[in-house]
Amino acid sequence: MRSVLIFSGGIDSSTLLFYLMERGYEVYTLTFNYGQKHSKEIEYASRIIEFVRKKGKIKHKTVDISTIHSLIASGALTGENEIPRTFYTEETQKQTIVPNRNMILLSIAAGYALKEKAKEVFYAAHKSDYSIYPDCRKEFVKAIDTAVYLANLWEPVEIRAPFIDMTKAEIVFLGLKLKVPYELTWSCYEGEERPCLSCGTCLERTEAFLLNKTKDPLLTDEEWKEAVMIYEEKKKEAES
Repeated sequence: MRSVLIFSGGIDSSTLLFYLMERGYEVYTLTFNYGQKHSKEIEYASRIIEFVRKKGKIKHKTVDISTIHSLIASGALTGENEIPRTFYTEETQKQTIVPNRNMILLSIAAGYALKEKAKEVFYAAHKSDYSIYPDCRKEFVKAIDTAVYLANLWEPVEIRAPFIDMTKAEIVFLGLKLKVPYELTWSCYEGEERPCLSCGTCLERTEAFLLNKTKDPLLTDEEWKEAVMIYEEKKKEAES
């Protein structure tokens, strides 16, 4: 079986990569430079791929579509807004939406799947993203799956999001069983040398490992203590 995976180098797509490999898929990964403010996720995607190549064959491409930046530059990840330091579920996190991102990336991935004779395109949308990101919802997955099918009737390609009903913590639980090297993944919205520990995706990452009663292996012991402290403070603020 051959598949294409949109691969960011974060927890979700890295877990999905190992999930697919365990099921015997020949995986063709695509990492996109779409004009985001930093390239840390691209760097860490390469680290995961190098790790996986020691275990077996994988085909990986980093795709530069940064010229679309002027068309979609908006919000905190591609525009000039500051990164919000709140939980994902809060209204301010809508600033992290990249307009139409998954529609664009999935369309390109579907074209690549046709070229490589792959029948399925995977991306790691999950339940924890539901409240903020419209293109991570079941309704979107169903709609784009239908659109891609209709656009390629003679060589059908299916869009798959197997984590759509899973929370981030459940994905980490699965990944720990699959022995995903989470120390090689990057989640932080900031592009600094180390994770900021307080942006929405850092807070969500900390929560996921806490719920699994394990330390985030990307962080040092001191960083983990700080991450937990920040998480607990932000949680109290959100609940007050």
